[in-house]
Amino acid sequence: MAKIKRQIVKIDEEKCTGCGNCVAPCAEGAIEIVNGKAKVIKEELCDGAGFCIGTCPTGALSLETREAEPFSEEAVKEQQAKRDVHFEVQKCFNCSRTEMDAPLLPCRKEGESLWVCTRCLPALIHG
Repeated sequence: MAKIKRQIVKIDEEKCTGCGNCVAPCAEGAIEIVNGKAKVIKEELCDGAGFCIGTCPTGALSLETREAEPFSEEAVKEQQAKRDVHFEVQKCFNCSRTEMDAPLLPCRKEGESLWVCTRCLPALIHG
């Protein structure tokens, strides 16, 4: 399949500690820990949404626009079928609402990677 220009996750191996915090937020299964470092295992699995970025305690993840394989829903379904992963339910650091109760967004506050719900986000931004 021909590559196209699109956003995809970039992982800085120098900054990556292999903690694995980025693996669970990637519902598509694009990121795995390989030889102690996070890796995008297949470009077509990465949708470029970047939910993994805010979970990295070292700032090793970013989005870049580059030539990559097109995103593939079919490849994601195949990957999800292979994985037997039980995801931890994320909570808002401020009010403890879960992702089942409200939309959560990854953020960084004072150098820490956190999840914040959309109700608490304005107070976080504006103080």
